Amino acid sequence: MSNERSRMPSPAPDRLAVSRVAVITHGKPEVIGDAPARLRRVAEGCGVQVAAEDDADLAVVLGGDGTMLRALQRYLGTGVPALGVNFGRVGFLTSVSAGDLEPGLESAFAGRYEVLDLPTITATSHDDTVTGVNDVVFTSAVLGRMALMEWSVDGQSLGVVGCDGVIVASPTGSTAYNLSAGGPVMAWGTDAFVITFVSPHSLHVRSMVLGRPHLVQLRNAAVDVPIQVIVDGHTAGRVEPGGVVEVRQGDSFATLARVPGTSFFTRYLETFGTDTHH
Repeated sequence: MSNERSRMPSPAPDRLAVSRVAVITHGKPEVIGDAPARLRRVAEGCGVQVAAEDDADLAVVLGGDGTMLRALQRYLGTGVPALGVNFGRVGFLTSVSAGDLEPGLESAFAGRYEVLDLPTITATSHDDTVTGVNDVVFTSAVLGRMALMEWSVDGQSLGVVGCDGVIVASPTGSTAYNLSAGGPVMAWGTDAFVITFVSPHSLHVRSMVLGRPHLVQLRNAAVDVPIQVIVDGHTAGRVEPGGVVEVRQGDSFATLARVPGTSFFTRYLETFGTDTHH
């Protein structure tokens, strides 16, 4: 996918009505209840075919942020947007509340939705490459042992840091583990990524926001402690002592659909906002 592709939402009037929709559901059916049947009734009423996952104009996700990440990974780089109906606890990536499923989907099926391209993170070690929509996290693989990571940007070593781990997050993932670890929030549409150290054994280590041209190298500087690699919350491999991983922004984008009236800032306020009346 070209790097010149706009990362801002495309205006809803330019979109065509949906003809085929795929459905991605939470792993526990009891969480979403009769939502699949409700979706099928809306689809039937709108003349929309419920299709196989690989033959759809739009993917409707019934679940929370974990299910959304799975769907965004599933359609990574395909251009098929994922629209979330929230049946989770937070649902930051979702756009429609469970109670508004019917009007929200009717609007989306009529083509009234925006699309936002979300940058990804890739991590490469030898010939093995993994891609994260939220983040790629590096942690000690030995319980109770500190990770020792040397980090470099564009070939310049920035030192060795003892820490519990390193988070490399996209703007999408900046409000997840990165935020909990004290890293900055990046609004969706920002073409950048952030590196945040988890519990660094230093008073001088700070998060760093970098852009698409930058290449980060992370070297496991420990003698006997391997590093576990976690992509979007799932274990993806290990980096042995002395091993090096190259991390940068990915060339593919995750494609998020949102109905009008919702945005990063409205979801941010709903999730993290404080009561302004005090």
